[in-house]
Amino acid sequence: MIGTSTAEYIFIRGCILILHNIAPASLLYTALLLSPLPTSLSIHSLPLPVKAWLVAEATFFTVFFLPYKYYLQSPAIHPELPSREGRAELFERCNATVEDPEEYLSQWFLGAQKEHIKRDNVKEFVRWAFLNSEQAKSENEDEVEGYVDGMEKLLGRDILPGKGGAKSLRLTVDKVDCLHRSLLWYFCVWVVDTITYLSMLYSGFHFHRASLKRFFMLFPFRPLTVFSTYRSPVKHLTYWHRPHLSKDRLPILFIHGIGIGLYPYTEFLRNLKPVGRDDREVGIIALEIMPVSSRITHPALEKDVMVREIQAILKYHGWSRFVLVSHSYGSIISTHLLKSPLTAPLIGPIVLIDPVSFLLHLPDVAYNFTARQPVRANEYQLWYFGSKDIGVAHSLARSFFWSQNIMWREDLGVAGADGDKGRDVTVVLSGRDLIVDTKAVRRYLAASLSDGGIPNKAQGCMTNGNRKASITKARKQETGAWTGGKFTGSGLEVLWFEHLDHAQVFDSETTMRAVGKAIGAYSAKV
Repeated sequence: MIGTSTAEYIFIRGCILILHNIAPASLLYTALLLSPLPTSLSIHSLPLPVKAWLVAEATFFTVFFLPYKYYLQSPAIHPELPSREGRAELFERCNATVEDPEEYLSQWFLGAQKEHIKRDNVKEFVRWAFLNSEQAKSENEDEVEGYVDGMEKLLGRDILPGKGGAKSLRLTVDKVDCLHRSLLWYFCVWVVDTITYLSMLYSGFHFHRASLKRFFMLFPFRPLTVFSTYRSPVKHLTYWHRPHLSKDRLPILFIHGIGIGLYPYTEFLRNLKPVGRDDREVGIIALEIMPVSSRITHPALEKDVMVREIQAILKYHGWSRFVLVSHSYGSIISTHLLKSPLTAPLIGPIVLIDPVSFLLHLPDVAYNFTARQPVRANEYQLWYFGSKDIGVAHSLARSFFWSQNIMWREDLGVAGADGDKGRDVTVVLSGRDLIVDTKAVRRYLAASLSDGGIPNKAQGCMTNGNRKASITKARKQETGAWTGGKFTGSGLEVLWFEHLDHAQVFDSETTMRAVGKAIGAYSAKV
């Protein structure tokens, strides 16, 4: 993630201006090229390669993008609802961690004032959030009314009757809001992918490709992968594998976030080399999640399909236990792995870097990623190159079901207050994260540490003084600050980088080393 300086702002706005206007410029050129008017003759002075490129861009926009964008608007297939008791429990659990109810409600309604958010507006939002429904159904209306009553209790006031002008953010029923990507952009993606491919090979990884029959299911095409002699044992997922040779260390499963695939992590993975006492290398599997990697490909996999494919990959390589490491969107997949009986028993220690899955019922992640109007350079980068990408926009608008994706502390399986042995977990957070309210996540984890479970409603509304008392103050140093002052490798620990933004932990050797220290220690817990 870039910073917020004036120079970076000018750079990112310039890149967006050029890339976003390739399509209209190409359409205009092609129209003039086909025009019989004499004034169009001057356009023939362009070199032939430039002419061919502009015509190709215009064709790509009209023949592919426009119909594909229409196709992407197909409604989401929502997962099966939990029981009514389960829904009520989820509602109460969410309310227990809301610290500012008025801000919570306003942000879900895109910053609307409370007088514009009336009872029918809230009912509409509740139907989506807890019933996966866009329309009112008579059999559920008493339940919806009960949730609105609960919202009034949380707010400490009555919600005005009727329907106001506010519009709520409802990811899986709102339109898929994406922007065109030019062939030039996909050429840049191909260049980055090629660099990543060569870099990973140089670092000792082997690429496990999909079936050759699926070569044309991914764009831009990856001709280098055809020559790989290693084949993925599953239909969709491709991945990079470094063989696990150590007998006294755990291997590592790495899941990346939204962006351009594994490119931002190549140095991190290259230097992630904890070595056992037998001086043999620790294995790594780095998955490729292509629907959120600036590619045109299949839709995001359903939760159960993703879990089964990962389990099959682990079984193929003979892994019976591993360290789970994920970044950003990868924490969503980590949540599914932790909740599945197929994979949960295989997961040892965990490192979650910039996770987006904690407190997912709060509006920050959904609003900041999909609805916020960008102002600063980093916000424009996230907006154009992240949320408006075709694959990312579709994945979030049609496959991102928050109640499935949310991670509660007990899902981690950390040792409880009764002394039961559980997993060791490190959560890496950045103080200037532009997507996640990391301070709220930090308070949630700190409160959980203090009582061995999720905070109750009273704890969710602690005073500022109580919150500060529950957390060790962060030391301002490049290596980050651990909640307990130092890394112990036991229980749940938070590594806090006060001055970093989302994903910037991968920009510095010092910060990567601090995260790698935890991973190396966890790998030793065979």
